[in-house]
Amino acid sequence: MSEPVLKIENLSKSYELGKHNVQALSNLNLRVDAGEFVAIKGPSGSGKTTLLNMLGCMDKPTSGSVLLDGVDVTKLPESDLYKIRRDKVGFVFQTFNLLPYLNARENVECSMEDGKFKRSARKRRASELLGMVGLSGREEHRPQRLSAGEQQRVAIARALANDPAIILADEPTGNLGTKNKLELMKLLIDLNINRGTTIVVVTHDTHVASLSKRVLLLRDGTIMKERKGLDLADNKQTCPYCGGKVTDAESLGFLFREEEERRQDECSNGSLP
Repeated sequence: MSEPVLKIENLSKSYELGKHNVQALSNLNLRVDAGEFVAIKGPSGSGKTTLLNMLGCMDKPTSGSVLLDGVDVTKLPESDLYKIRRDKVGFVFQTFNLLPYLNARENVECSMEDGKFKRSARKRRASELLGMVGLSGREEHRPQRLSAGEQQRVAIARALANDPAIILADEPTGNLGTKNKLELMKLLIDLNINRGTTIVVVTHDTHVASLSKRVLLLRDGTIMKERKGLDLADNKQTCPYCGGKVTDAESLGFLFREEEERRQDECSNGSLP
């Protein structure tokens, strides 16, 4: 068996809050292989953000290990962690975190500074990535001239800029309406299925989580349950509402409606009742 992209062993994190010790994470174990799409779901306070900070090398655990692309990042100094975050991890945030004074291409380019791409190649790669996420012709637009969905697409292009081992997405649809949420998830699924991008999404949204290969339920700092997602790379999967086959990102409309009949109306595969 090949080495996993991400491997967590006996991971724990506790904080001192006044006279009390708060156990944010407790003896977590997790393996994510190359090309997997994993969702971590849980209510507020379950430890999702703390776990994401550990995975993204933004915080260190109290005990346990985090192996990222074969490297135990818990043992590295901050000077090396910076390089790991830059080269190995692509981040997608709920609030986009784009620089308002830079245009879309420049926002993608800036993540490649001091990396493996020469200055002459950064502009070209940034434009190619923006084209890949459907933003050709919008390269010169600053964030304030882009819709929320377009801004999140820029953020995904930026996350892909250094060809990372894994993308970590923190509530990526949290600030998006239904239509933009659907479009964003289509994009992430396309990256996973057609480019083999390894993705871990932290979310409280059941619909978003269901699109993954595996769904992990986090509660009180512990993984309580694991279940199979729709796993759209598997051509045998079917729409749970109309029975039609779900084979690609174009089949996802039904997943994002609050009412059952609206979900059925959105499904393009299979007959409707």
